[in-house]
This record gives sequence, structure tokens and C-alpha cells, in this order.
Amino acid sequence: MFATPAFAQTVAGASAGGMQAMLIQLAPLIGLFALFYFLMIRPQQKRMKDHQNMLSALKRNDVVVLPSGVIGKVVRVEDAEVGVEIAQGVTVKVVKGMITSVRTRSESAANDAKA
Repeated sequence: MFATPAFAQTVAGASAGGMQAMLIQLAPLIGLFALFYFLMIRPQQKRMKDHQNMLSALKRNDVVVLPSGVIGKVVRVEDAEVGVEIAQGVTVKVVKGMITSVRTRSESAANDAKA
């Protein structure tokens, strides 16, 4: 009894638009993907590229910060690992990819006594 008006409508009205109607329906989805790409994917790729460049430029005597917050000086650089001196005479091996950042001399010596 309630379904009779729905059966009376034709499908011809929906297919009359053809390709234009399909493009109008897909436009928000395409726009959402473009927005997602420019706000999420592209910045993450740029950050990864910058991190890889930082790791490849890593050299001896650089001051680095580890993910745990430990700050140390690089004493040995290998392919996949780095030797980091965290205290005088205490050297630890760290996976190269786990280095968070490289500090400049002025940043690391801010609270140290001038030598």
C-alpha cells in the first residue's frame, strides 16, 4: 500500500543526465582525495625526505637527539648504526633511523660552560 508511489517513478529521469550526472556525483570524491593528498600525504613525504637527507649527512662530532630525549655526540658512523657518546666514556650503539634530530653547536652549548 505504501510502496505504490515509489513504483510509479521511472528510471529514465536518472539516466537522462548520462556522463554529466556521473561526473557531478564523483566531483566531491575527487576533491576530497585531492585535499587529503595535499594536506596529509605530501607533507609526510617531504618530512621523510628531509629526515633521510639529515641521516645521510650525519658525521662524526655531530650532536644528536634520540627519541627518548637523550642527547649525545656521534663518535662513529656506520651504514645502519651510529655510535653515540651519551656521557664521558659511555658509548651506545643506535640504529641510524632512530635519530630524531641533529643539533647545531650553538643549540647544544647553550647551558654548557665555555671551553
